[in-house]
Amino acid sequence: MAVIIVGMADLKAAKSPDVLKTLGLGSCIGIALYDPVTKVAGLAHIMLPDSKAITNNQNDAKFADTGVIKLIAEMERMGARKINMRAKIAGGAQMFAFNATNDSLRVGDRNAEASKKILQKVGIKLVAEETGANFGRTVELYAEDGNFLIKAIGQPTRTL
Repeated sequence: MAVIIVGMADLKAAKSPDVLKTLGLGSCIGIALYDPVTKVAGLAHIMLPDSKAITNNQNDAKFADTGVIKLIAEMERMGARKINMRAKIAGGAQMFAFNATNDSLRVGDRNAEASKKILQKVGIKLVAEETGANFGRTVELYAEDGNFLIKAIGQPTRTL
């Protein structure tokens, strides 16, 4: 079993028995996709909701809308089938206290909303989520069974 680290604005796919792990999800979202038939897992660490808001983007993994599409393609190259895939998401925290309703300060909420929207658009069911609050998270996705482990300082470890 290998533990494969997924960096910020990065995505990777793996087969059982490997584990995908990403650290430091604050306002970022960890999007976990899993095909239980082939035991292929994929994890994206997305930073922003919408690639269309940025010109000259060189990194599809940075955004919810393009990251999910690229992650599906990576997983399909490893034998997964989109029809079997299920999704879990974590992160999207509001890391700083603001008294403003300014949308640009709600990055975590906007990342969570965009992640759900693209998953619905591509027809992948979201089966579990842990988003929001005001703390960062580290997540691990187990290709063996699709378990999505969430760790946060001062919080109990949870499995989605």
